[in-house]
Amino acid sequence: MKHFNTPLLELKNIRRFFQEAILDDVSLTIYQGEILGIIGRSGAGKTTLIRCINGLDRIDSGKIFFDGKNITQLNDSDRQLIQRRIAMIFQHFNLLSSLRVIDNVALPLKFVGYPKKKRRQLSLEMLDLVGLSDKASYYPAQLSGGQKQRVGIARALASNPVILLSDEATSALDSETTQSILELLVGINQKTGLAIVLITHEMEVIRSIATRILVLEHGRIVEEGMVKDVFARPQSTTARSLLQLMIPALPTKISEKLNPYHGQEAIIELRISGAEARKPFLNNLQGETGVVARIIQGGIDIIQGESLGHFFLAISAIDKKKLEKAREWLANHSDKSEVLGYVQF
Repeated sequence: MKHFNTPLLELKNIRRFFQEAILDDVSLTIYQGEILGIIGRSGAGKTTLIRCINGLDRIDSGKIFFDGKNITQLNDSDRQLIQRRIAMIFQHFNLLSSLRVIDNVALPLKFVGYPKKKRRQLSLEMLDLVGLSDKASYYPAQLSGGQKQRVGIARALASNPVILLSDEATSALDSETTQSILELLVGINQKTGLAIVLITHEMEVIRSIATRILVLEHGRIVEEGMVKDVFARPQSTTARSLLQLMIPALPTKISEKLNPYHGQEAIIELRISGAEARKPFLNNLQGETGVVARIIQGGIDIIQGESLGHFFLAISAIDKKKLEKAREWLANHSDKSEVLGYVQF
């Protein structure tokens, strides 16, 4: 169930100050059915942004529209009714240790006056949705970290939100548990059409499930786009820096030997995507130019169904004409082709 053209929440020119600008002229739209990743380094303003979205923090200027209605102009009671449609899960689960699992899930329903029978029915439905119907009578201390986060998700979904905010919800979990939580969120998104907003500093989380990405830097959005496009061609310093942790790097023993002017072999960084990434480009290079290239480092990744390749190649630099022919061919069949330098083997 996808409705990426239907806006649910719009922030326009949002500013939030403390001693300095924490959010500076931030505008964004959250669409029905999408999984939006908002990424940035520590101190970029991610937490303040999510608090402004869910109403925990007041903006100093700008407008927030929910379903086309300017909620910044509403009184507190009307604004709270709308903000109940925006739920949140947290890094540290925020479960009450003295309450059983089912009562933790039912807590927000109790606050808004649901009768006990209805609270129990909805809570059991949510626990079944997250795969914990057999843990309803347990206490949080009896659960693993991943199970606690599933309870947090069930509690967030109990009030039937249209947007789920995830504030570093997997950063305290191991990689296997993180993957299971991400798969759960994708399943819920596909089943219900719930929009999910991931606030994180982990590019791997964004790569795994997000459809669109916003990059936050010093309180401003410095880059946005489809995840596959940003991963293939990152524009901002923050995106390039965070992606360095995931993409192949030139081995140190080679980078230390690079000479900018001459050597036996040219070292070329190559980025390819889409149809080009699905072709045997080394065979094609050799067949069309007669030049043999070897892969030093790199590989192909699949993001949102699209192939993205990042490689470091070595090509003989002895025959300058052949090297230039290979460079021209690579430039015409890639997103990026750059000679990093030369090495003497």
